[in-house]
Amino acid sequence: MASNFRAPFDPVWLSLREPVDHRSRPAALLPLLESACRIHQWSKVMDLGSGTGSNLRYLGSKLPGSQDWTLVDHDADLLNHPSSVEAAERVRSVHWVQGDLVDQGLTVVAQAHLVTGSALLDLVSREWLERLVKACRSAGCAAHFALTYDGEIRWFAGVGDGSNGDPDVDPDDELVRQAVNAHQRGDKGFGPALGPTAGLVAKALFQTAGYRTWLLPSPWRLHTEDSRLAQVLVNDWEKAALDMNDVDHAHRIQAWADRRRGTIDRGVFSLNVGHQDLLALLADPSPGTLPRKERKCIPSP
Repeated sequence: MASNFRAPFDPVWLSLREPVDHRSRPAALLPLLESACRIHQWSKVMDLGSGTGSNLRYLGSKLPGSQDWTLVDHDADLLNHPSSVEAAERVRSVHWVQGDLVDQGLTVVAQAHLVTGSALLDLVSREWLERLVKACRSAGCAAHFALTYDGEIRWFAGVGDGSNGDPDVDPDDELVRQAVNAHQRGDKGFGPALGPTAGLVAKALFQTAGYRTWLLPSPWRLHTEDSRLAQVLVNDWEKAALDMNDVDHAHRIQAWADRRRGTIDRGVFSLNVGHQDLLALLADPSPGTLPRKERKCIPSP
């Protein structure tokens, strides 16, 4: 999650990030997920930490067949947000569950064919993630977790995508990035958070449980048209860095934030924020989960 310092229940923040989230997700995972859904005739999708339903709006039009979605979030206001009912025609039903992901979130996994989440794994602890993987394996279901923050924050001059632009390095970029990543590892309600290590840890845990996994980069690439989101990020990173540093560094962090706000205000910038998308598929789902004739392997890319 690119900014976990802003309250995750803020609908303004969620609306700002949604279009960037959707365009950042790696297209290479979709054919694998679509194939698995089609082969196994999956219909029950459980979305953990759903917010206003961004994951539903992204995947609902891309997954094959009729779908029954369950959105789980602790915040009733987000579940009742008007945008949470927007879905593709092939989404047959949407159910809302208000509850803590520590308990209710893991309980609903037992009914799932596919468990999804977005900007979630970097918030959780290893212990919770181990419980999630165990619940998925017990249910014989697949998992697809998008936009897990990986610790990278890079600025570039101009309006390129960051792959061929010149780096725009501020002397205190690294000070702030390290502080942000330390802040990410604080307790977000699940115990000590995995933060930037979450994608790799999740991949390893699912592999150990017998899953085939794909972990692909899904970086945010922000440009002039994303200035409002970039400003929010800088403000949140400033707060996080101040929380993690002593008074002696406060003036450096505040001066950094002023300089980076100026970078954005000048209107020509590129900002890459690293994320990863994980897909975990069982080659042979648990007995009883699917009719035997539907159990087929999903090929590697």
